[in-house]
Order: sequence, then structure tokens, then C-alpha cells
Amino acid sequence: MKPVTRDEILDYVTWTEQRPVARPQILAAKELRRVFLETCFTFLFENRDTVRYQVQEMMRVERIVKEADIAHELATYNEILGESGGLGCTLLIGLGDEQQRNEALGRWLGLLPHIYLRMPDGSRLRASWDPRQVGTDRLSSVQYLKFATEGIAPSGIGIDFEDPLIGDEHSLTDEQRGALQSDLQQN
Repeated sequence: MKPVTRDEILDYVTWTEQRPVARPQILAAKELRRVFLETCFTFLFENRDTVRYQVQEMMRVERIVKEADIAHELATYNEILGESGGLGCTLLIGLGDEQQRNEALGRWLGLLPHIYLRMPDGSRLRASWDPRQVGTDRLSSVQYLKFATEGIAPSGIGIDFEDPLIGDEHSLTDEQRGALQSDLQQN
């Protein structure tokens, strides 16, 4: 997917003015690209619009105006986008109880190789990820995943890691598949 460029980013004052109109559209786009698996796994498939929104929000909240800082935000968030013909995804692991979360993230250190997309032909496509986010004793609760889908939207997403808190697989709706296929065509 083409990265978001500097000329697509508004200064934070202009963004703040336009935000009330833009935000509902972005939230609707995110809703189509959000998949919940079991009780604590949220996958958000990213596209250029969601990444642009994240950059704009960081600039607004942190009042970023220096070009070097804007370039840093763009580089950071553009890393989330999938490569040409692929999908990028943010995985959020949300367990409310701090002790349960710490124990689970320790047990799930080897989780990432067990995350997959179910492709329309029934095959499983494994994720790749940023090794900088995997600690030595526990997994980070936010992970950035990539899937080399070769331009084909998946039919489901799953985790085949053995743990009582982790389920099986979730099928994507036709609307979700359509949104992801549209994103893949932007590459």
C-alpha cells in the first residue's frame, strides 16, 4: 500500500477544525476493518485513511509542528501499512485485570507465529511482525502484523495457540472482505 505523504497531512489547527466532519467517516472505516476474536483480541486492518487519521491525531494531541517530528510520525505509522498486495494490521490485546494481563502476556510470548488469515481457498496465511515489539519475558499488548495476501482479501482470521483464553477462528463479513479488497487495490 502506498505510504501516506507529507502533502496529505494538515497542520494540527486546520485538522482540529475539520476533525468533527472527518472523524465519523474514519471511525466508520475502522469499524469495517475491526475484527474481534474471543474476549481480548482486536485486529484492526489499517489503510491509508486510518494511518493518516492516526498521524493527524498524534499531531493534534501532542501539538506537533516541527517538520522533523511530523516526518517521524509519518514514518512510524506508515510502517503499519501492508506491503504491495498485502495487509497491515494492529493487534490489540485487551485484558482488563492487570494481573491476568501480565500473566497472559508472559504465557503468550510465542503467540505471533500462531496468528493467521484464512484465505478463500481454505489455506492459512501466517503473519509477519516487528520483532522490536517482542520482549524476552512477555509479549507487548500492541502488535503490528503484516500479511502477504497477494492482493486477495481473506475470509477469516484466527489463532491456533494452545491456551484456555484463546479461541479458534472468526469469519469476516462480506462487508469486511469488500473493504479489505478495496484496500488491496490501492497498492
